[in-house]
Amino acid sequence: MPVWGDVLVGIVILVGLVGVVVQVLPGATMVGGAVAVWGVVTGGRVGWTVAVLAVVLTLVAMVVKLVVAGRYLQRQGVPSSSTLIGAVIGVVGFFVIPVVGVFIGFPLGVYLAERVRRRQHAAAWRSTVASMKASGLTILVELAASLIVATAWVAGLLLR
Repeated sequence: MPVWGDVLVGIVILVGLVGVVVQVLPGATMVGGAVAVWGVVTGGRVGWTVAVLAVVLTLVAMVVKLVVAGRYLQRQGVPSSSTLIGAVIGVVGFFVIPVVGVFIGFPLGVYLAERVRRRQHAAAWRSTVASMKASGLTILVELAASLIVATAWVAGLLLR
């Protein structure tokens, strides 16, 4: 891959890492995809190894984040329906208040769903906090996987 291609992949990785933290872009997918494309275009043992590693780690992170968050929410007594309502209101919020609406809509949706279900502010608030912590766990899982993939890319750059 020419130098400009390496630079472009690096830029996509940086944007993807920001997307992982900010949760507006599909950050882990961007990082994994960019590194996989780099590996395929670069070819050879190093390129293909890095490409496969990127795809596998990205897919594993997608599964692990759902399992970790789901189990955490289950232990905290937050039903999937409340999380789903939070997600739907988060998406609506994204369009009503561009970019930041999702950060307002998701917890608001979880709180409202739990308030209706439990009929108590304190219980609904505990569920909302648990949902936010679960979201934080998913961000940490995605970030860890994305940083490992980015590190593998840098190692691939040095080894090719």
